Amino acid sequence: MRMRRKKNLDTRLERCGDLWVREPEAMRGRWLEGRTEPELHLEIGCGKGRFTRETAAAEPGALLIAIEREQNVFCLAMEGAQAMGLTNLRFIDGDAAKLNELFAPGEVARIYLNFSDPWHSRRHEKRRLTAAGFLEIYKQILAPGGEIHFKTDNRPLFDFSIAQFPACDYVLEQVTTDLHGAGITGVMTDYEEKFHEMGTPICRCVARWEG
Repeated sequence: MRMRRKKNLDTRLERCGDLWVREPEAMRGRWLEGRTEPELHLEIGCGKGRFTRETAAAEPGALLIAIEREQNVFCLAMEGAQAMGLTNLRFIDGDAAKLNELFAPGEVARIYLNFSDPWHSRRHEKRRLTAAGFLEIYKQILAPGGEIHFKTDNRPLFDFSIAQFPACDYVLEQVTTDLHGAGITGVMTDYEEKFHEMGTPICRCVARWEG
């Protein structure tokens, strides 16, 4: 179920206009033009944006593009980024199925997939962001040696994903089923922190596309 649209949402979105890319198709192949960052990173499904903001702040050498379909949380993510004064971060409200319309071949160096919808039903598995159809789309925009950084608390989705990656010719690295078992590792999402505190193991892997 989609969230009820928040009051004054349009006004709040307009206030974040410097971060919101309204016509991302026009930027295809041009995202890094005139910028000092040598790499473009992409987060698919940024939610309220904690990971997005903290990652952009920690990696000033990359331009981070965050994509999110739900405008209520998309707005919150942009407002948080604006409050931090981040300049290496932009937002798109769009669909991951159309990424090859937004980015040119080889334009993206890294993709973040954090706690994506597991789509539990087998009849919906093609909708999982680590299903073969999406992995083929990512190949069209990843640079040779580009990486997908994938995290989830859902073990069945993780098991599904680590089978899909090599089947689609990605090289698996840094595979773990308990990312924070020896202490907090890397930037966390709000969702991740909540479930880690509940004792739920977080699974993570990196999948590299050699091109």
